[in-house]
Amino acid sequence: MSAPLTVVLPDAKAVKDMLAGLVGKPVGVMPGAPVTPTPKSPVSVAVYVDPSMDVNALCVMDLGASAYTGAALALLPPGGAQDAVEEDGELTAMLTEALHEVVNVLSALFNVPGAPHSKLYKLYAPGDDLPGDIACSLADFNRLDLAIDVPGYGKGGLSLVIPSRA
Repeated sequence: MSAPLTVVLPDAKAVKDMLAGLVGKPVGVMPGAPVTPTPKSPVSVAVYVDPSMDVNALCVMDLGASAYTGAALALLPPGGAQDAVEEDGELTAMLTEALHEVVNVLSALFNVPGAPHSKLYKLYAPGDDLPGDIACSLADFNRLDLAIDVPGYGKGGLSLVIPSRA
């Protein structure tokens, strides 16, 4: 009998390489603080599932990381992304659509030999209500917390979390 497949956190270099390849810019990635939602600091949460539809990973981004990665991918002007972060406190529909593509591609970080296949199930944009089980999982300890800097756009925080029940 074989051991069950487990989801493994990628290292910071894998995240850096993936983001840089995605946005076509040398994204800065360094250790950062955990990204957690507060009433004044909305976050986006990408939920990844395994083939049996069990949640096996989360990608949590603060508003800055959400806006700047999405804008860089879609080649949107930096000013619009900065306005979304500094003035509006939410993403436009176009930024949310671009962010969806970012987090969809990031699922590849979890698809390594020996791990179950992960795919994007749902993206909760900043300000969306999170289901209770997802919200509770955001504080789990099996995580990688990073500060990112998208050249020409801005800085933000990104956390990859493996829920304790995964």
